[in-house]
Amino acid sequence: MLEGLKRLFSGSTPVADTGWEGVAPWAESKQYAFRGVPSEGFVIDGRLGATPWRLEWGPSQRPYIQGQELRLRAELGLGSDLQVVVMNRPLQEAMEKAVFEQYVEGVQTRIDNQTPPEMRWLVMFPKLAGSEMPLLREHFIALSSMKGWLLHWLEGPLSQSLAALRMAPETPLVLMIGRGRLMLRTALPEARVDLLQGWLRVFENAMREARRVANENSDSISPSTQPSLWSASALPGDERKP
Repeated sequence: MLEGLKRLFSGSTPVADTGWEGVAPWAESKQYAFRGVPSEGFVIDGRLGATPWRLEWGPSQRPYIQGQELRLRAELGLGSDLQVVVMNRPLQEAMEKAVFEQYVEGVQTRIDNQTPPEMRWLVMFPKLAGSEMPLLREHFIALSSMKGWLLHWLEGPLSQSLAALRMAPETPLVLMIGRGRLMLRTALPEARVDLLQGWLRVFENAMREARRVANENSDSISPSTQPSLWSASALPGDERKP
């Protein structure tokens, strides 16, 4: 299946031959921690209030993104049984095509652990109806292990942020929650500061709304999460490259 996704998206997102010289000064001006990764990209660590987030720009870690990938993640201490995915429709259609070709027309009978979780969840959980996500129904799909939580998450500023995005329809975008972590992935050939700022605004909106829903629904917070988590100085997986 992974090879099928690579074929579907091959060549759709060329990498721009541009530098990112302005990124480090911007990060410094915001008091973010910047670290370059030679020949690959960079990592930026920041905070929304007391909650740390990490931005990575580097080679893609997903078969549906070609070239350079932007990743944003934050540990929110949400329950491990909460799984959420919001993705754009062209990506959904490509993933579902890959699933059909691999598991219906092919010989494989089950999805294995090498399959990205966003693809597994696309098969496992029902999607919201268009009437349940009016601002997003034209360009996005959304699904979750907890439908009520997802509806609550999308009912305000987050939907407005996603609906206001100006991106090519074929550009893959995934916003997901799993194992207590919020994650955003998209193709970003050129790491311009204005583009990074725009994606960071969307991600921080998603963080705020996730915390709001968690505070209003205590069952979605992991029992093991302690207040000290919010002031942690680093995110798990700090040793990973972007």
